[in-house]
Amino acid sequence: MARRSALPPVHDAAVLRARLDRAREAAAGTGLVIAPGSDLRYLIGQPGGSFERLTALVIPADGAPALVVPKLEAPGFDGLEELGVEVLTWVDGVDPYALAAERLGGAERVAVSDFTPALHVFGIRDALPKAEQVLAGPIVRELRMRKDAAEIAALRKAGAAIDRVHARVGEWLRPGRTEAEVGADIAAALVEEGHTEADFVIVGSGPNGASPHHALSDRVIETGDVVVVDIGGPVAEGYNSDSTRTYAVGNPRDADIAATYAVLQEAQQAAVDAVRPGATAESIDAAARDVITAAGFGDYFIHRTGHGIGLDVHEEPYIVAGNDLRLEEGMAFSIEPGIYQAGRWGARIEDIVVVTSDGVESMNNQPHDLVVLT
Repeated sequence: MARRSALPPVHDAAVLRARLDRAREAAAGTGLVIAPGSDLRYLIGQPGGSFERLTALVIPADGAPALVVPKLEAPGFDGLEELGVEVLTWVDGVDPYALAAERLGGAERVAVSDFTPALHVFGIRDALPKAEQVLAGPIVRELRMRKDAAEIAALRKAGAAIDRVHARVGEWLRPGRTEAEVGADIAAALVEEGHTEADFVIVGSGPNGASPHHALSDRVIETGDVVVVDIGGPVAEGYNSDSTRTYAVGNPRDADIAATYAVLQEAQQAAVDAVRPGATAESIDAAARDVITAAGFGDYFIHRTGHGIGLDVHEEPYIVAGNDLRLEEGMAFSIEPGIYQAGRWGARIEDIVVVTSDGVESMNNQPHDLVVLT
């Protein structure tokens, strides 16, 4: 069955009503259909669950928004009347897409949330065959990219929680243990230190560290290994942490590690220092990439410098070449350059930062040095 959550403690009904109003304004005459997930949680405080039965928030260009929801799922949604959202229930045998289409009022253009199951996308299309269908992502991301004070406080809380976990990695990371064993201890600590769950745990030791999304394996950690630990998860408010630090188990076996890691530190700091309102997302990527390329490691930095974060671990804005978006106060994203030498070792440093009125605030405050565990 679906798991429901009450309104996030940091967001009252007035905040959510304002978001619904802003979504309608941003849609500019386009009807919105928002399926369960982070967009739904952003707008009504509850994420819902996606099944073969349609649940969707329908925001018409004119008129009151409504949640179309199976009657058996309706008890999981509380407080919607405070938001001005009507609940339209349906039972098996009733066409829910017709209910959604009726509320949309024969809209000529309908924006459907990006991760709506195809089953429901086609159902809506059949109910409104003359309507143009587009993605709602470009509309909703304009709202979600700029975090308010309560959202930033939740990200700050998540950052402090993940910092506490990184401070404890030396308890578990040692020779003779497998990556999976270390990962299990880290996952438990994520919850102990304030997360509701461990969303992801990467422990990439030795040559596995050269694979940025390695996750875990049965490889036994050896003395001299460099180990990439990338971890994160949500706190109660729904906002996520995501932080990477690189460790050495004893003295690193490869003589070039210290000098290469120093380049990575310089690149990560250069990108953080470049963050300010008005700077472009691609300029932050370039600040890190230029340092790494100048040192001769450009071919070993194989991903973007960062991604936005909030109710999703990965969301807008993306800190990548070609993104000329100008940063604004309240935007939150990772800065995580890496250097990956296939078959040998890898390293990454990652902090979450928030754009302030005159610069940047980091949500993570663990040291950036290569942590040598003895």
